[in-house]
Amino acid sequence: MQQSLEVRSVAPNRLLRALKLVRSAPPTAKFGMVVVAIYAFVALFAPLLAPYGEVEVVSRVPFEPWSASHLLGTDQLGRDFLSRLIFGARNSISIALLTTAISFVIGCLLGVLAALVGGIVDQAISRLVDALMSVPDLIFTLMILSIFGSSVTNLILIIAVLTSTRFYRIARAAALNVASLDFVEHAKVRGESLLWIAVNEVFPNILPLILSELGMRFCFIFLNIAALSFLGVGIQPPTAEWGSMVRDNAALINMGDITPLIPAAAIAFLAIAVNFVVDWLLNRASGLSEEG
Repeated sequence: MQQSLEVRSVAPNRLLRALKLVRSAPPTAKFGMVVVAIYAFVALFAPLLAPYGEVEVVSRVPFEPWSASHLLGTDQLGRDFLSRLIFGARNSISIALLTTAISFVIGCLLGVLAALVGGIVDQAISRLVDALMSVPDLIFTLMILSIFGSSVTNLILIIAVLTSTRFYRIARAAALNVASLDFVEHAKVRGESLLWIAVNEVFPNILPLILSELGMRFCFIFLNIAALSFLGVGIQPPTAEWGSMVRDNAALINMGDITPLIPAAAIAFLAIAVNFVVDWLLNRASGLSEEG
């Protein structure tokens, strides 16, 4: 009975600590969290929030001006621009999150294992990572996509592999400092596997540093996907994506219409908000204080 009461008290205590942590955040971090929450809400409930379907043609007039029935007008094919913008949030953010998660797992796991194994394995993986990092990401991605095709799967895998090199370098450097500590040596003496040691002993001790990198990498991946879509090799039509929406409706700028700048502003706004939150988390992880 006493144990069940203790278990029940854990969740409220954690919630109180989380609320206290949010209250102590600087104004920039609070602003970033609010913006990220709004974007997440729009992405999750896009089908309910959008007045029209993602690919539904609602007007015979392309580039129809803003009106009561189409608050942001229509695009080059007569589709509702606001609906495309809302569905673009779901597509852009979800693909960027999935890509970031895959690169995080690949890079951190290889980095920690390389630090634990050492020797020729560490050198071989590190030199391969150096070779991948020596080639500009955009050029390498364009080359691979031109060979294998611009599918969403290829886009996610290519960007995830390239971004995992950054996670690898940070995870390896941090894991080298932890791998020589006593509790890791004790785990090796007990006969624990390298994977078990990496996941249960090393990884929790380097997690705060990696989490700060996780937020920054999400921003870079998000911007890379938008850039590739703007160039026509990223997420392909008819899927709504903010980068391709800027390209497809760029002709409106010559007419004095700011509509194509709205998805561009949405991209920049999310990147800024995430960076505000990441900067705060990095300051906390490093022990620095930031005055509100």
